Amino acid sequence: MIMDRLSDAHSLVELLGDWTTAGGPLYRKLAGAVAKGIEVGDLPAGERLPSERDLAKLLTVSRATVVAAYDELRGKGLVDSVRGSGTRVSARPRVNGAHGRVPGGRATSIFQRLADGPGPIISLAMAIEPAAPELAEVYRDLADGGELTELMTDVGYHPRGYPPLRAAVAEHYTAVGLPTDADEVLITTGAQQVIGLVAQMYLRPGSTVVVESPSWPGCLDVFRAAGARLVGVPLDDEGVRADRLAAVFAEERPVLTYLMPTFHNPTGQMMSAARRRRVAELAARYNVPVLEDNAYSGFHGRTGAAPPPIGAFARGNAEILSVGSVAKSVWGGLRIGWVRGPSAIVTRLARYKVRADLGSPVLDQALTARLLPRLEEITATRAATTRARLDHTRALLAEQLPSWRWRTPDGGSALWVELPDTSAQIFAQVALRHGVEAVPGSATDPTGAHDNHIRVPFSFPIEVITELVRRLAGAWADLQRHGPVTDSTPVV
Repeated sequence: MIMDRLSDAHSLVELLGDWTTAGGPLYRKLAGAVAKGIEVGDLPAGERLPSERDLAKLLTVSRATVVAAYDELRGKGLVDSVRGSGTRVSARPRVNGAHGRVPGGRATSIFQRLADGPGPIISLAMAIEPAAPELAEVYRDLADGGELTELMTDVGYHPRGYPPLRAAVAEHYTAVGLPTDADEVLITTGAQQVIGLVAQMYLRPGSTVVVESPSWPGCLDVFRAAGARLVGVPLDDEGVRADRLAAVFAEERPVLTYLMPTFHNPTGQMMSAARRRRVAELAARYNVPVLEDNAYSGFHGRTGAAPPPIGAFARGNAEILSVGSVAKSVWGGLRIGWVRGPSAIVTRLARYKVRADLGSPVLDQALTARLLPRLEEITATRAATTRARLDHTRALLAEQLPSWRWRTPDGGSALWVELPDTSAQIFAQVALRHGVEAVPGSATDPTGAHDNHIRVPFSFPIEVITELVRRLAGAWADLQRHGPVTDSTPVV
């Protein structure tokens, strides 16, 4: 299934972000958000804007509101309208300012929320928690012991990674069923950097990449930026569908496959051991490299330990790269990840890593080396809190939003919620006015198969979850009561 279904209206809505939080009448808020996109260069000269009707439908405002906003922009000389050609950004020069939104792809709102930081809106763009208390313990141990003094005399450049951490990662994989040597490990600045390095090494314009449908929007944008063509494969109860994967491998001859077998994002599913073995067999048969991202393995829901990584089932010429990170299990601010794979491939990736940043921060790596042997202990400690928040979220949703549907995740930190007979992108605009920033399913699967889904993290404190569901219920009632606005709705 080809996953590159992007439209002008959807793309513009992504750029607008939380536009309704500005002051003034609604049409001026909309005009201001579009003007900002023009002035910073996100909407270049000549870019055609969506029709009033299409944009009004996606924003759940009246057509009159969009007409008034476009009139405002025309009055400022920012857009021109020609009968038969629609409304376009005017051709006068623009200044690329320093305060524009993060551009590009379907993960715009997620990356922009990272850039903007917290605010009065409850954002569902991220599922994050404060640092695990064990981080402070190992930080003090590092400072009080002799290792810090030794580190300060070190050259500080370890492009392949701090040797004790590479050894710890190797031991970690060996313990979970994937025998590993240190020379098969590359340390990176988070799991996201691995995706970027792999894209640089494997992809060229026109390359085909197989991904799960749905998938993590951030990786989709990285692959698109490399010029790749994306083909999606759906999931079943055991993970990515093996029959569809085999068919795509045979028909498309992809250069890479990206999978999230352990607590898939956004669904929270766990790929079974049998399915992992089958994926490894298909990778070997069709000679397709597999990038397995297990960065979410730190969160456990109703299941116990995960099966071994897909790499543990590799046979013959199967080229499987296994990705991990401590960002989810320990702290998002500890930007340390890694990739495990055949030593020759890891060596090639290391060259791209050197070119990117010369090596990840050594102090952070030293902390991670001390934390990694305690990873199981850390996740077990957090499990009770995670389960309590999940149970609280489920109970509130069942009570206040009984028509919504979800599958209790095997793990992870969010519910993948289906909205009955409703576009999630339209609901997201209503939710924004109720103080919730939702990421619609179209960002995770641009084919349209999940346009009626949203991801609802339960990583917030209990009191925030309570307020979140109250706001979501208010937005849903608003949408159900009034429905999508019509052209007769007054300008607001």
